[in-house]
Amino acid sequence: MTISMYEASAPVLERMLLNLVAILEKGAAHAAAKKIEPSVFINARLSPDMFTFAKQIQIAADMAKGCMARLAGDEPPKYEDNETTFAELIARIEKTIAYIKRFTPAQIDGSEDRHIVLPMRSGPLEFKGQPYLLHWVYPNFYFHVTTAYDILRHNGVEVGKMDFLGKP
Repeated sequence: MTISMYEASAPVLERMLLNLVAILEKGAAHAAAKKIEPSVFINARLSPDMFTFAKQIQIAADMAKGCMARLAGDEPPKYEDNETTFAELIARIEKTIAYIKRFTPAQIDGSEDRHIVLPMRSGPLEFKGQPYLLHWVYPNFYFHVTTAYDILRHNGVEVGKMDFLGKP
């Protein structure tokens, strides 16, 4: 049995984004319960040379929407990176989930060999669809989701592995 490009992308990205919303909600609740200014979490980072929590969320959302658009042969929508609250970050994720839901299997299936070019500061990266999903999107997406989780966990938010994985 083979798995379609749609099944390997849309539901996987959507599920993790939904889990990320639940993690952000726990972060917001923790900040409120402990009377910690939410910006402490929004601007937190694991290391001085790493992106902030907010930027981790922004990049995760960008990876998901970019993946779906590029697999469908479209340009991804641009979002302003101006979120400064848990509510705004949750709204960005929810907007991304709604964007993912617009795609149908017919738009994504068969994209295994689609030529994808990513503009980068160091020069363009070129992929075929399946390696783009498996070797570029997944590692980047999970890196930023995991780092966001780790930032909250490191700062005392009571999240665990099942929050990251979500309910089966």
